Amino acid sequence: MSTKKLLTSALAATILMGPAFATAQMRIGITQNNVGVDSYQTTYERAFIAAADANPDVRAVVLDAGGDVARQIAQVDDLIQQNVDAIIIWPTNGEAVIPAVRRAHRAGIPVVVTNSNIAENGFDFIRSFSGPDNVTQGRRSAEIMCDKFKDMGIENEAKVVHITGQPGYTTAIERAGGFEERLPEVCPNVEIVETQPGDWNREKSQQVMEAFLVKYDDIDGVYAGDDNMGVGALNAARAAGREGIIFVGATNFAVGYDAMAAGEYWGSIYQSPVDDAQAALQTAVDILNGEDVPFLNYFDTPKITQDNMSEFTKPVF
Repeated sequence: MSTKKLLTSALAATILMGPAFATAQMRIGITQNNVGVDSYQTTYERAFIAAADANPDVRAVVLDAGGDVARQIAQVDDLIQQNVDAIIIWPTNGEAVIPAVRRAHRAGIPVVVTNSNIAENGFDFIRSFSGPDNVTQGRRSAEIMCDKFKDMGIENEAKVVHITGQPGYTTAIERAGGFEERLPEVCPNVEIVETQPGDWNREKSQQVMEAFLVKYDDIDGVYAGDDNMGVGALNAARAAGREGIIFVGATNFAVGYDAMAAGEYWGSIYQSPVDDAQAALQTAVDILNGEDVPFLNYFDTPKITQDNMSEFTKPVF
């Protein structure tokens, strides 16, 4: 074959292979917690896919564990076998996923944890956490509740029930810890009479609240680990005709925002799943580009109450 033909063939191969190489320049896999469980996670997935599609240097492999720890571990192992350039994990369980994360680390694949961190003994195996500071969120929710009790003049006698997220899930642990640490600091005489999990599920949280209402004649406040659960608790109180209860949540869902506008739900923490998804993808891209990324890459999540909600747009989820 002539030199000219060899050059022509090489050029043709480059043209044909070029777009494939560009598309695969950064193969980023994500395994999510449970997309179908609530509108936050559904919106997060849509936003992640949109952000990946908008970046010509990224090819995303998008997986969902469906809340199943074993399935998520298998998904991480599959991504390792695919030799992706980076793995993003939204952990189903902050402790149980650590062995899989360790395997990714040993394979030389950087791991970004999104939204809910893994347990601290797995920190050596991840490059960055991208998401909200959930301890701070819990602390801010306690401040919202305490301030309202003080306005009502019941800060020395109020009784609170607490509905947490999924057991073993780092976000649930951190928000609960932040709330239960901060509340006695700002309102030392407020009593948390009982804590039960709502598993991030509105219907289960309604059932938990129904049991609380039967058990306790005096409930002044409800703290729920997110607004989805908080509105479930509100629905139970409505059905039982129990008025005057102060509801405070976190992750302000549209249903929480609407309940605040109706004067039935007092406050929450404003958090965007779109920001969450975009930040996770950008963190992985920045790592692969060799940029310095904070180990704890938090985005801000401010307080929102009936008093200042006009400053915030209604959540899209």
